[in-house]
Amino acid sequence: MRETIIITGGSGRLGRAVVTGFAAAGHQVISVDKELPQEPVPAVNYQRVDLLDAAATIKLFVHHKPTSVISLAALAVPFMAPEEVLLRTNASIAHNVVAAAVAVGSTKIVLASSPSIMGYGAPSGWIPSRLPLDEQETPRPWHAYGLSKYVAEQIAAMFAAQQGPDSTVKFASFRPCFVIAEEEWEGSPTQQGHTVRERLADPSLSAPALFNYVDARDVCDFLLMLLEKFDRVDNGDVFFVGAADALATEPLAELIPQSYPELRDLASKLTGTSPAFSSDKARQVLGWEPRRSWRTELSQQD
Repeated sequence: MRETIIITGGSGRLGRAVVTGFAAAGHQVISVDKELPQEPVPAVNYQRVDLLDAAATIKLFVHHKPTSVISLAALAVPFMAPEEVLLRTNASIAHNVVAAAVAVGSTKIVLASSPSIMGYGAPSGWIPSRLPLDEQETPRPWHAYGLSKYVAEQIAAMFAAQQGPDSTVKFASFRPCFVIAEEEWEGSPTQQGHTVRERLADPSLSAPALFNYVDARDVCDFLLMLLEKFDRVDNGDVFFVGAADALATEPLAELIPQSYPELRDLASKLTGTSPAFSSDKARQVLGWEPRRSWRTELSQQD
């Protein structure tokens, strides 16, 4: 069914793929960002709005009256700005977008979170209860970016609680792993400044994120499926969204202990190409499967 959908952060690394995919699926897409993309998608309505401005945000939503909203806009990398700026910016954007969506009657509202909320890489040490990580593991963010994304999840949960169990308005959050855009398979730098091949050649580059990754187009496929099957989702639910393998040429059972000796026993359960993050919930609830791997995407460039 064709929907009117506002996608915030539509000019970003993930946003471009989501906007393209939703437009190709026949939806009426309004892409909202502070900057316009270099290569706009035909038929997409691009709007420049500062989502930190609550009044401007609600004005935009009132004008377009979206049936669904996907909130991707945020400062996207830990430590890219002062901690107080990261926290204030990302939390405020999430709240302004969700509040505006609820005010105009949107019925499906999705917020982007991050696996970094789990707390891996904490200077004081970090040992989870299990690997691979799943949605049952309690988040323990240790930097403002991770905290801001956890706050976004809680904003969705807060509005879900306000609406009540019988409401037609539903919320969900998702935690996309390290997003790789289509051009990055061709050699463009990833969001950390290294190419995919460099990250594979030097495990120390991917170890800080526990070797997680996901193709931006697979995230788009997940979001399309999520909106289509929103009736299967518990209000305020959360999903990990990652590739079916790790961004590594060797098993994580061997690589993770090299950077995190304290995780040796937990990592030993990650056999073969298994990732450290589980997307089983998305598979079981929605039937979503990631279709792209570094093994297939890089081979197409050789």
